[in-house]
Amino acid sequence: MSVDPIQLTRQLVDIESTTYHEGRAGAFLYEYLLSQRYAVERMPVSQPELAVTPGAGVGERFNVYATMPGITPDVVLSTHFDTVPPYFGCTEDDEFLYGRGTCDAKGILAAQVAAADRLREAGVKVGLLFVVGEERDSAGAIVANQNPRGSKFLINGEPTDNRLALASKGALRVELRAKGKMAHSAYPELGESAIDKLVEALHDLLAMPLPVEPEIGPSTLNIGLVEGGRAPNVIADKAEAHLLIRLVSPADETKRNILRIVGDRADVTFSLELPYVRMRKVGNLPTMVAKFTTDIPSLTNWGEPFLLGPGSIHVAHTPNEKIAKNELLEAVDLYYKLAMSLVV
Repeated sequence: MSVDPIQLTRQLVDIESTTYHEGRAGAFLYEYLLSQRYAVERMPVSQPELAVTPGAGVGERFNVYATMPGITPDVVLSTHFDTVPPYFGCTEDDEFLYGRGTCDAKGILAAQVAAADRLREAGVKVGLLFVVGEERDSAGAIVANQNPRGSKFLINGEPTDNRLALASKGALRVELRAKGKMAHSAYPELGESAIDKLVEALHDLLAMPLPVEPEIGPSTLNIGLVEGGRAPNVIADKAEAHLLIRLVSPADETKRNILRIVGDRADVTFSLELPYVRMRKVGNLPTMVAKFTTDIPSLTNWGEPFLLGPGSIHVAHTPNEKIAKNELLEAVDLYYKLAMSLVV
């Protein structure tokens, strides 16, 4: 049974699978790949205890791994099937599919399934690895990395406009928590403002020089979340901020600078660290540099990595997420050509 990547994208996008809610989509993929004559396996991935509101309909979550029975794959096509919120289903016009996950990364997944169908018909030992949790902490990839299957090459899928990535930035997630002393705001001398300490620390961090890699670009810092205090007329006894730094070099020096700059104004936690990755050019495929982070640093045991996928990262995570139908079909050809060039 041949695979229609456009129809498969529609089906996947119409199943909600925001991070921690991936169970239904995983069950669909499991059954779908069984129907395509694969040997299919579930890799259980634990749910964080405080990840979701109790009673929110969150159940089992798992990666899906598929290959032809009895083979060790030479090349594995992989991406994630969790999405960012909010969920909205699939719509379309003549040119585009719209909906959460169309480009990040359910359309990519569908193109990989279609490419794998062609590869196995050509005699290539191919596998498929679809993981959960990429949008938060790469939890699915970390579990998969503990269960490698002997593949020589890993082709990871993220929106790269169908260009082969020569590098992808890493990520360093930083959490600052400041403590103070509550008091009446009319008598600030009786208290100690945690917000003042946090704001001063953030101001200094924004002025911190960050590494630059000529072939990749600069590291960047984003203050994504700030919260704290009790009320406008209360001196704040607590405040926190969450930052994300896109890495283009090892994180050690940046971490040391953050600790030095923040000093005793806040407690610093480094809650996630994913290194930047360099990859090689293959043939005459068009190339790019990904300013975002992928699951590749968490899949080191699955072979030499490559990064390629249809769709634009600029519409991922937005209310206007979409993917061009012709780009999906082009991606099938590109995945096939890349895989063939690696294994032949």
